[in-house]
Amino acid sequence: MHRLRAPGGCPWDAEQTHVSLRRYCIEEAYEVVDAIDRDDDDALEEELGDLLLQVVFHAELATEDERWTLHEVADRICDKLVARHPHVFGSEERLDAESHIKRWEDIKAKEKPAGAGALAGVPLSLPGLTASEKLQNRAARVGFEWPDFKGAQAKLDEELAELHEALATEDKGEIAHEIGDVLTTVVNLARFKGIDPEQALRDANVRFQHRFKAMETLAGGSIEGRALSEMLDLWNRAKRATT
Repeated sequence: MHRLRAPGGCPWDAEQTHVSLRRYCIEEAYEVVDAIDRDDDDALEEELGDLLLQVVFHAELATEDERWTLHEVADRICDKLVARHPHVFGSEERLDAESHIKRWEDIKAKEKPAGAGALAGVPLSLPGLTASEKLQNRAARVGFEWPDFKGAQAKLDEELAELHEALATEDKGEIAHEIGDVLTTVVNLARFKGIDPEQALRDANVRFQHRFKAMETLAGGSIEGRALSEMLDLWNRAKRATT
């Protein structure tokens, strides 16, 4: 990367900044996840290399400005891992996985600046469902939580009723507001049931894709131009034929 950025190297690489590379960091991370979801070991090896390149690229930019280096990036995460695993690197008692997660969060909370607040540090650039889950987990840790899933279930019924009212007004802003509240409450309900809402939606996307393809196959290749009633019949047939 140093050679690519040096005089006589690659013009495109030489022009990049932390900001211009944002999209590539996100894209490469998702491609890693896609390889995992496809259980493609060869692709996972390749995509992890692509993601590592993003780390190296950002470190090279910082090194050029004498801010920090790739070695300092590695040292910092090593220090963090040691500090957050006192049951491994220190003298504290060993924990089960669930207890470790709680201790990890407690240690992270102590690392925040004083007065930062319970929700500080959750990046809102995360996918919406993931960000919502993290925010609600943080809120729950300080007691802002229903005693059980029935509270979240009742709240979902309430939010759906408010969405129905908003739909009747045809106020786009109000409808968007209520849809956001419904999604937030769905995430909360998923938390109570130990379900990853982001993964649940990805799984639903896969099902939709498979069923839609099955519809097209049943229709002989395309459903374009068919009546909605016929499309719905094809959808129900495809749903019965797929998982």
